[in-house]
Amino acid sequence: MDNTVSKKNDPYASLRFPEFNYYLVIRFAFVFALAMQFAIIEWKVYEISKDPFSLGLIGLSEVIPAVLLAPFAGHMVDKREKRGILLQCVIAYLFISTGLFILTWDQAVAGISKHWVLNLIYLLVFLGGIVRAFTSPATFTLLSLLVPRDLYANASTWSSSAWQIGGVLGPALGGLFIHWIGVHWAMLLVVLMFLPPLYSLLHIKPKPIYYQSKGESFMDGLTKGMRFVWKTKVVLNAMALDMFAVLFGGAVAMLPAFAKDVLHAGSLGYGLLRSAPAVGALITMFILAHRPLANKPGVKLLAAVFGFGLTIIIFGLSTSFYLSILALLISGSLDGISVIIRQTILQLKTPDEMRGRVAAVSSMFIGSSNELGAFESGFMARAIGLVPSVVLGGCVTLGVVVTTYVISPAMRKLDLKA
Repeated sequence: MDNTVSKKNDPYASLRFPEFNYYLVIRFAFVFALAMQFAIIEWKVYEISKDPFSLGLIGLSEVIPAVLLAPFAGHMVDKREKRGILLQCVIAYLFISTGLFILTWDQAVAGISKHWVLNLIYLLVFLGGIVRAFTSPATFTLLSLLVPRDLYANASTWSSSAWQIGGVLGPALGGLFIHWIGVHWAMLLVVLMFLPPLYSLLHIKPKPIYYQSKGESFMDGLTKGMRFVWKTKVVLNAMALDMFAVLFGGAVAMLPAFAKDVLHAGSLGYGLLRSAPAVGALITMFILAHRPLANKPGVKLLAAVFGFGLTIIIFGLSTSFYLSILALLISGSLDGISVIIRQTILQLKTPDEMRGRVAAVSSMFIGSSNELGAFESGFMARAIGLVPSVVLGGCVTLGVVVTTYVISPAMRKLDLKA
């Protein structure tokens, strides 16, 4: 009994499992590569088009296949071995990033119109959305197979920390390398960053499959995750809260336009702006690894998302580079609280045989809201202006939090004890 208590109180408990450390490498490298890739592609697309709406189309290109395929992908992840699925995803990302590397090579596309270059970029991003539909549930499910159940909260914290470190370094180095060596060679680094996950996956043994059909039809199996989320109100509310906050409160997709046209910061400033939210979130992750959110986590989640909305409003109104950096830093710190609580809710409340399908629903709610938010931001920026669109989004986020607080007693009474 004393050993169990000590494990729960040990902030490094999950790190004592070797396969989980390889998992963190995979988690970091995936996010680093994809965050850096998006930062580079966003810069290149805006450089070609000079239109904020084109940035929104990047998000839309990825979110369409990610959402449409999510139920099927989650179903397949539950039925198949997770490590093998992730290996296939890494290889697919390698091909996609190589294609983007070629499209950012001016000599290779010299005879192609800018319009077609943009369309080909959108196509590869679309293919990336297909791969992501499988990557998200496979990654989520694999975590629960690497550590004991009583360490899910601790493992989720370290997993989110790896995610945030990748989120910090990816866009920051993307901006720096655009400045130092140009878009094309920066994309080569993205291609190379998909090699460490291949190595790490070879050091994780194949895992058991808990899926049991129990005579259910294909359609029943496909929709089971959705039905579970709908019936489990605290899971549904946590997903919906985060989805709407990111959908309306996300300003990251518009950062190339802010860096160029509002703050006049250039590619170096863009990299710093792009990484600021992840730096803030990373600080939060390390604090929460040592001081878990034990009391009233639901109320803290609502307060964090409310604060996130306020910082987005401040960022939208700011014309100072340093105030903008600070606002994004705090927004990331508050978002880190939301990520930890939401991931812990999912790990603790989801049955083993349904993890892939529930993670796929989560991807539809939350992961895809980043890209839908990017499209919404681009559309609104064209309709009412860049700054008003971001400020309005922050205001809507505040309204969503207040509404959730009023209508969701389950969220107010949330308990994360395993």
